[in-house]
This record gives sequence, C-alpha cells and structure tokens, in this order.
Amino acid sequence: MVLSLPDGPDAGAAVVIVAFAVAARLDLRVREVPDRLWIVVALVGTVLGAIAVVPDGALGVGLWLLAAGFVLEHLLPWDARFADSGRADLVEAGVYAVVLAVVGLLVVRLGVGGSGVPVPVVAVVLTTVFARGLFAAGILFGGADAKAVMVAGLAVPFFARPLLWVPTGALPITSLLPFAVNLLLDAALISVVAPVALAIRNAARDEFRWRDGFTTFTIPVAELPRRWVWVRDPEVPIDRAREEAIETSEEDRAWRRQLAADLAATGRTRVRVGPQLPFVVFLLAGSIAAVLFGNVVLDLLLAR
Repeated sequence: MVLSLPDGPDAGAAVVIVAFAVAARLDLRVREVPDRLWIVVALVGTVLGAIAVVPDGALGVGLWLLAAGFVLEHLLPWDARFADSGRADLVEAGVYAVVLAVVGLLVVRLGVGGSGVPVPVVAVVLTTVFARGLFAAGILFGGADAKAVMVAGLAVPFFARPLLWVPTGALPITSLLPFAVNLLLDAALISVVAPVALAIRNAARDEFRWRDGFTTFTIPVAELPRRWVWVRDPEVPIDRAREEAIETSEEDRAWRRQLAADLAATGRTRVRVGPQLPFVVFLLAGSIAAVLFGNVVLDLLLAR
C-alpha cells in the first residue's frame, strides 16, 4: 500500500474557509444557511479532486466521482419524492451500503494508493460516514453542520503540511487524518472559549452563578425579540416541546417576541438566557486552525 498525500497550501482549503465565513455570517444574522452554498463548495471540490486523481486513471476518477456523489446525496432534495411513503431512509441506507461495499471491496482487492483506490476517495467516504454518524448521535446538532463537515472533506480530503508550526511528534498523525477530522477537533477545542467568555462576562457584572454561569447571561426583556438566544431562566417556565419544534428564523423570532410580551406583563425587566451560537462559527475557526497548525489537540498533547 502506497500513501501519497498532498502538501498545502491547497485551493480547496481557501474555498472551504470562504464558504464557512459566508455560512457563519448568514447563520449569525438570519439563522439559516442555504444548501446551495454547500452544493457550490461540493461541486468545486469535485472538480479539484477529479483533476488531482487523473494520474490514477479511469478507476481513480470513477471512484472519486462516486465519493463526490456520496456527499452530494446529502445536499440534494431527492428524498422529497419519498415524503409520503417514508422510504427515504431505506433508499439512503441502500446508497450507504453500495458505496461502502464498492470502496471496501476494492480496497481489499487493490489496496490504497498507487494503482489501488486513491487515498482521497477513502478519506471522503470515511469523513462522510463520520459526519453522518455524529449527526445521528446528536453530537452535531444541526444538519447544516454535518453538511459543512462533509463538503469540507470533499474539497480538502487531506492537508498534510500545515502552513505554520506543528510538533514533530504530531505531524505523522495529523497528516494521515482527513482534513475535516482535524478541523472538527480544532473547532471543538476552540468552542471552549464560549463558556469561558460567558463566565468572565458574568463575573464582571457580578452575575456569575456556579449552576449556569458558564452557559447563560442576563439581558433586558425588551431586547429579547432581537437577540438570538434561548430563555434559560429558572423562574420562567418554558414549553420545551414548542421550542424544539421551531424550524425557521421567523418562528424563532415570533417565539421570543411572545416570551418578551409575557415577561413584560409580569413586570420582569431582565431575563437569563443562553446564546444561540451557531457551531459553523467554530467550524470556520477550526478550518483556519487546521490549515495553519493541523490538529491543535494533537499539537498540544504531543508538543515537546
């Protein structure tokens, strides 16, 4: 088995960072990221990847297109036609079975790299399964987050040589991990900043409480309709079932407007809330960190 991994910098990485920046801005402003953004990134990644695997011959290009189609399957609304029958999950399970069987059998017979299955193909398939698994497990809460990880893996299967410092001990592992895995771990590490920042804010305002000082803060009730937050005040009963049923930004805003009116009617002037901070913001930071430093978690663990 011969592994040949590309070095950075990479055009795909630039595309991913720009796309994540656009997605983060949209998610912060309107709380919705259109699938067409991810489709564009996926198509760009498909073209860049196809060019990269041309030296692997027809088999390599064909397998790359199969992997790209595997990612695009999660972005296109093909399941709408099965809405009434409920067979969408069954069809998708069949797609997973076919893709994994084809790639798996060829890996067993031909190996990976060289004249076998291109390394980027394996990385894209594994990244897609990994992201879908995290979504199914509830670790990635939004479908947009899972799609973002998938298209990042398609646009940049590997980024073996980060642009800045990487510990010698971490480089061999970082270079073998798919880029999307590195950026996801970096994003998870960076997300720790949010609760720390909330704790500092609460302490500065003498509002810190051990029970929820890392996850909530207080705002004027009048600001509730225009702030992207969840009401998390122990003195304010919330219909969680209705809250969880919210699907659009307009429904969210209407919900907060109603809560603000109800609270104002009781004479409340401030309310404790939790931020609706989209994870794609951390994915943006994680993608930049992955390009510059690789897997920051491994960097810290293996630094000497």
